[in-house]
Amino acid sequence: MSQGSTAHAREVALASGDTVVLSWAGATDTGRRRENNQDSLLAEFPLFVVADGMGGHAGGEIASQRTIARLEEAVAAGEITTQTIEAALVAAVQDITAHPDTTDEGTGTTLTGVFFTLVGDDARWVSLNIGDSRVYLLRDGVLNQVTTDHSVVQELITAGRLSPEEAEGHPYSNVITRAVGVSEALPPDYREFSVQDGDRFVICSDGLTKELTDYGIQHFLGLNPSADAAVDAMLSAALENGGRDNVTIIVVDVRRGASDDGSSSTVPIPVL
Repeated sequence: MSQGSTAHAREVALASGDTVVLSWAGATDTGRRRENNQDSLLAEFPLFVVADGMGGHAGGEIASQRTIARLEEAVAAGEITTQTIEAALVAAVQDITAHPDTTDEGTGTTLTGVFFTLVGDDARWVSLNIGDSRVYLLRDGVLNQVTTDHSVVQELITAGRLSPEEAEGHPYSNVITRAVGVSEALPPDYREFSVQDGDRFVICSDGLTKELTDYGIQHFLGLNPSADAAVDAMLSAALENGGRDNVTIIVVDVRRGASDDGSSSTVPIPVL
């Protein structure tokens, strides 16, 4: 079952006089070979995240849903910082552990995404990552993966024992080394970015990257200037290419420029 993309937007006035306009859309689909969707997503200013669950029975679905629900509570409380994210993940692990359908030791979920915050008087992005779901950034015409997979294959690549080309189709390609799950509440990896005009983020589960190369992702971003159109195009392509897994995608677009009215007001976003 698919949840179609819906476009959203938010304008933020900075103390510097600049205005940042964020536009985003997200969608998730069960794919063509799975019976249920273990992916979940949250695309609600200022947090944009994807969770890809794993585990027997309904475990993976529960893990991803509880993780997203706890982060949604943090957004509703108005506080998104590294500290509130980690507190939400501790609560999510408790939820997962206590649930009667998560007896499988392999139950857990990936988590990846970005959040918008203020550092001093300027706006910044912070990426977060646990597992092998990914964040990509298209900046100045170049697409880069800004998260590093927590996977056996990535460790082999980092150690020089496997090339990226050899990693394709590797028998351990689905084995991750970190997850949000039973008795595990390790903090995510974080990375901070400037907020630049024209930036486009793609946040996705591996159901997309199994079916589209980085070149394919950039190709569809280039063909589709709006976030919702880009999400729909990539989702359709992933399904046409096989849809071997659940597919979840969020696209966030950034416009930044001088405020027309010179306003110096800011929205209440916590500082890191």
